[in-house]
This record gives sequence, C-alpha cells and structure tokens, in this order.
Amino acid sequence: MSRWQVLRLVVLPQAIRRVLPPLGNDFIAMLKDSSLVSVLGVPDITQMGKVYAASTFLYFETYNIVAFLYLTMTIVLSLLVRWLERKMPQHVR
Repeated sequence: MSRWQVLRLVVLPQAIRRVLPPLGNDFIAMLKDSSLVSVLGVPDITQMGKVYAASTFLYFETYNIVAFLYLTMTIVLSLLVRWLERKMPQHVR
C-alpha cells in the first residue's frame, strides 16, 4: 500500500472515529458558552434578546425564546454528532 492509501484507508477512519465524540462535545460547549460572551458586549442571541426585552418589556417571553433557541441548537448538534458516529464503519471501532 502506498503512503496515501494507508492514511486514507487505515489511519484516518480510526482517527475520525476517536476524535468525533470529543469534537462534538467541544462544539456543543462552545455553543453553550457563547451566551457568556454577551457579558463582554459581543452581540449574540442572548445580547439581542436582552436588547429586545428592554425595549418591549417582554422579559419572560424573550428569555424563554432565547433558551429555546439554545436548546434547539444544542439538540440538533448532538443529534448530528450521534448520526456521524453511527455512519462510521463498524470495523473502525
């Protein structure tokens, strides 16, 4: 086997299988932690919700929607990672 074939057929499938779960966890953690960035003044969903709630006085409704958006994004990302893990060939495990 050539060096490229070894990398493509042996090394990369095993490496991707090992790296996918922690990488998915890191993406989810970054998504959750992005709401903390709003404290620093970077506009994100939480910051936009805060501005909207202050202008409309609909605090409860606004923050419920913000929480629902973060929950939805986290669940979708978790399901995507799970799907990718299951799509990996069984012999790589």
